[in-house]
Amino acid sequence: MVPPAAPAARDLRAWGRARVATLFPGYFALVMATGIIANAMWFEGHHAISGVLLAINVVAYIVLLAMTLIRAVAFPRALWGDLTEPKLVFSFFTLVAATDVLGVGIGLRGHTHIALAMWLAALALWLGLTYLGFAVLILRNTAERADIIFGGWLIAIVATEAVALHGVFVAPQFGAAAAQVVLFSHMLWGVGVVLYAVFIVLFAQRVFFAAVAPEQLTPMLWVVMGAAAISTNAGSVLIVTDVALPYLVAMRPFVDGATLVMWAWATWWIPLLIVFGVWTHGVHRLPLTYTPLFWSLVFPLGMYALASLRLAHAAGIPVLVTISRVMVWIALCAWALTATGFAAAGWRHLRRGRRMRSGA
Repeated sequence: MVPPAAPAARDLRAWGRARVATLFPGYFALVMATGIIANAMWFEGHHAISGVLLAINVVAYIVLLAMTLIRAVAFPRALWGDLTEPKLVFSFFTLVAATDVLGVGIGLRGHTHIALAMWLAALALWLGLTYLGFAVLILRNTAERADIIFGGWLIAIVATEAVALHGVFVAPQFGAAAAQVVLFSHMLWGVGVVLYAVFIVLFAQRVFFAAVAPEQLTPMLWVVMGAAAISTNAGSVLIVTDVALPYLVAMRPFVDGATLVMWAWATWWIPLLIVFGVWTHGVHRLPLTYTPLFWSLVFPLGMYALASLRLAHAAGIPVLVTISRVMVWIALCAWALTATGFAAAGWRHLRRGRRMRSGA
């Protein structure tokens, strides 16, 4: 006869089952944030810190991917409900961006075949989610659901630029077809920039000319800056990439100018986003408690640091190197605070569940 499971084991299983059933589809922003800081630290020369973050990130990615697959099997209705909800479907793009950011980090260590496999997987996910997401947005949206201030829709832009960046990184593995892969990355970069232009107009109109409640100014709003920063990063990489196609050489001045504008736009948003935070938590006293949306704040900080470094090298602007060196440590501090909040929140959930079951 099999002995009954220990109370602690039952508690852990019940806690894990609840976490899987209610898994926020945007939780892969944790992997995005950790991965981009790891990559930025690598390019800044802090390889030991980068290695620790990469190890944490591999574990986080595997755990979240496993939870997502289990959720698809055990709770398919809940997963499908998120995929067909206009405010949540674009959160799934964090899986695409996380796969690309982690794939680049692994590739930097010489594991180029793994990086290539992850790019192909991310590209397939991007294709599926792009047309599913916009179909849901068009066919299932309503006036009540269409509040773009949520900011999550901008994750689609981040994922698009992440696929473009990753594509340039793995292009040499395609041999004679490498130039076509770089061309494809240029196309993706352009799609991302156009989508950003569309969404940012709607976002600015909503924020600047309509009433805003403190609870609406979530950390997700930092994706507005992060999407511009990753567009800068992708553009900077395209600028310094050797291309074999005369057409791409001819369009380089356009990429140069658009990349600088995107960096300036990302920079412009940072003070305003800080003001939003002070107004929300300082003036209106909303509690500053952990939410997975905080990873969507950490990622833009790390991306801005790396984008500034890449643009400094591409455009020959030395002052951007200093900005990058400062921002990468700010991003790491934000990551540490968010990780602490994540651990504390998980512990509180586990203890609360144990108390409820013991009280029953």
